[in-house]
Amino acid sequence: MTSTTDPTQQTEEAEKTREPEGAAPPPGPDTASGAWDDGLIARRAGSASATGGGQPLVPVLPAPHTGRPAPGPDGADDDLTARLDALRELTGLSRPRVDAATLAEAGRVLDDAAARRRLSRRHTVVALAGATGSGKSTLFNTLAGVTISDTGVRRPTTSAALACSWTDGAAGLLDRLEIPGRLRRRPVQGPDGPGPLDGLVLIDLPDHDSAAVEHRAQVDRILAHVDAVIWVVDPEKYGDALLHERYLRPMAGHAEVTFVVLNQVDRLPEDAADQVLDDLRRLLDEDGIALGEHGEPGATVLALSALTGDGVGELRDCLGQLTSERRAAARRIGADLDAAADRLRPAYVPTGRVGLSEEAREEFADRLAEAVGAAAAGQAAERAWRRNAGRACGTPWLRLWRWYEARRAPQTAERPPGDTPGDGATTARQRVEQAVRVVADEAASGLPAPWADAVREAAGRGADGLPEALDGLTAPEPAPARPPRPGWWPVAVLAQVSMTLLQVVGGIWLLGQVLGVFTPDLLPPVLLMLAGILGGPCVEYGSRLAARGPARRYGADAERALRDAAAGCGRARVLDPVAAELLRYREVREQYARVLDPVGGDGARGRAGSREGVRVTELSTAGR
Repeated sequence: MTSTTDPTQQTEEAEKTREPEGAAPPPGPDTASGAWDDGLIARRAGSASATGGGQPLVPVLPAPHTGRPAPGPDGADDDLTARLDALRELTGLSRPRVDAATLAEAGRVLDDAAARRRLSRRHTVVALAGATGSGKSTLFNTLAGVTISDTGVRRPTTSAALACSWTDGAAGLLDRLEIPGRLRRRPVQGPDGPGPLDGLVLIDLPDHDSAAVEHRAQVDRILAHVDAVIWVVDPEKYGDALLHERYLRPMAGHAEVTFVVLNQVDRLPEDAADQVLDDLRRLLDEDGIALGEHGEPGATVLALSALTGDGVGELRDCLGQLTSERRAAARRIGADLDAAADRLRPAYVPTGRVGLSEEAREEFADRLAEAVGAAAAGQAAERAWRRNAGRACGTPWLRLWRWYEARRAPQTAERPPGDTPGDGATTARQRVEQAVRVVADEAASGLPAPWADAVREAAGRGADGLPEALDGLTAPEPAPARPPRPGWWPVAVLAQVSMTLLQVVGGIWLLGQVLGVFTPDLLPPVLLMLAGILGGPCVEYGSRLAARGPARRYGADAERALRDAAAGCGRARVLDPVAAELLRYREVREQYARVLDPVGGDGARGRAGSREGVRVTELSTAGR
């Protein structure tokens, strides 16, 4: 048998024309055995005649390109890069708080995006997927212009993914899909090269409903890495639940890189084909897939017959537009980002207002003040001030009687007011724990579950030593041994001394008259004694009235000092750690908003009214 091109020569020419950008690692054993690499076919001349199949050798038409393709719309690549950076930052900040299983999908998206962006951006990888008997292999051959994928009655016909590259430089992309060199082909091309399908890499997948488990696993693996998908359905199984529930519905967000092709319309009358197509659109709408109609972005729905070629030209035009834009890979990555953000939404979007209000802080301080007995300490300080005022301004005889009574009573240690809370009673631990639980629940209210748990844990750690710290709490300044004395105390003391002197002088004068030392005249000494006896209690009563205000202020100051000390202890041990957790959540919430929209959801760069913009607005307002 004769051949128009030697296989070895084809491989050498491919190596010469291969682009550095899309170059793959050195060819493996498949390439060395005579299969083509980098999108080129190198069948052995005798293989076709040996099998008797008569498959013609596909001519090799290398079409080398130089330079990188022009970037997409202004800012589009920058937006995608910003979103990927924000997701990477988000996962880094979230690892201590969010479980690894929740972040696994985000990590996979980051890895896939990095791997795809390292490879050729000039190529667009499109997968042909469908059920058994849908005719996707026939459509694959029709688009390639040559029989590459086997078709027939036996099911499943396609047991391994086949690749057809319209231009070279796609080896790295196909290596990523784990498609060996022996299963890589080139289409029939005209003298002008690939034409509008320049950069297209078409993958024929095994049947997604195949009975072979490895076939389904291969379909799922490749679908996760391609840039776009053409779902081929037939009039009999276009409403198959497996297709809609396992593939179309979960990938509803990938509508812009999704084609749904109703094949085998030649089997239907014209009216029936329109009815089936309308019903297919209805099912896609129920799946949540936006349809690209009336100029709106969304999935492309077509009707064609791969067998007769009717409608294939329209699909070819759509693929030509997709490959010429060279934005399919970026759209796929963006759709993956949207899907990952949707899965992460419960971990970052609050359900209500986030943060501690001033009322909650005041309530926490009140509970701690109640636990340490701040009010009781203030009352004790007020009583102590009054007691000292009574001792200082009371009559000497009453003070002598009180001294005698104190000598007779058992000796008890009197603790200075405000020294320790509750007049020697230990802090009520249950009250402190209740105060911490209440403030933690208030701070965690509205937060997603991971961050609510983190806030409660932070509050719990601070509460472990809080009762002991409050038990040993002292006032900010050492309390004096005696309460401070106002300026009128010396006057009151002098008045009491005067009243006492009047009693003493009157008593001595009266005693002298009784003993005959003084001239008998009872009225003056009696008047002096009565003035001293009555004046002393009057001075003491007046002093008590005057001591009410200062005593009340002294008690209030003692209560406030203990309350501030307890609040400061609670703030340092509970509120500050809780505030730190809330600040971390605010940081990750901002990063999550950037994942949804790097420009802040304000509609810049043509994203006004988009789903992402609405979600970012909801996210920003929920935490206020």
